[in-house]
Parts: sequence; C-alpha cells; structure tokens
Amino acid sequence: MTRDELLTGHMQELRRGTVALACLATLSTPRYGYALLETLREAGLDVDGNTLYPLLRRLDKQGLLDSEWNTEEPRPRKFYRVSELGSAILQELTDEWRRLNASIESLSRGETK
Repeated sequence: MTRDELLTGHMQELRRGTVALACLATLSTPRYGYALLETLREAGLDVDGNTLYPLLRRLDKQGLLDSEWNTEEPRPRKFYRVSELGSAILQELTDEWRRLNASIESLSRGETK
C-alpha cells in the first residue's frame, strides 16, 4: 500500500465523525442538502453528496435533526434543522472534540501527565 493510499484511508476515517459534527453545527438555520454541501465546502470541508445525504437521513431518524418538505417552489426540497436533542448532543460532541484536540496537541508537543 502506498503512502497516499494510507493517508487517504486515514483522512476518510478522521473526516467521518467530523462531518456529522459539522452538519449539526451548521444546521442551526434550516438548509436543504445541496445548500448544506455548499456551506461545508466554503468552510473547507469537501463532502460528497453520497456521504452527506445518507448522513442527513440517519441524523433525522435519530431525532438529532428536524426535517420538512418545502413544496412552495417548483422543485420540492427537504429542509433540515438541528433539533433540541441535536443541539444538546452537538454541545457534548463539541466539548469532546475540544478535549481530544487539546490531548493530541499536548501529545504532539511531547507533554505527558
């Protein structure tokens, strides 16, 4: 296995959990899937639609998102927004992200307890 293949695999694993966190953080205002993809890309998270749409369905099914169809436009769109439960989970995940990041930075500097 080449270095690039190894790196790609590990980057995919690292991004998997961060995409869910990013979606919850972004959906404080309602967005439909494609708009969310664009928002994430603009923030530097290049997410494929084949990754995002199943994730949105899963988060919705878990009760972390509220969704509703907007049929007022010529093309109906499903809008997502973080639910009350999703906001609470987002806060806990963000706190854990910060703890993990601080630990990794500490380890990278050679600091141990």
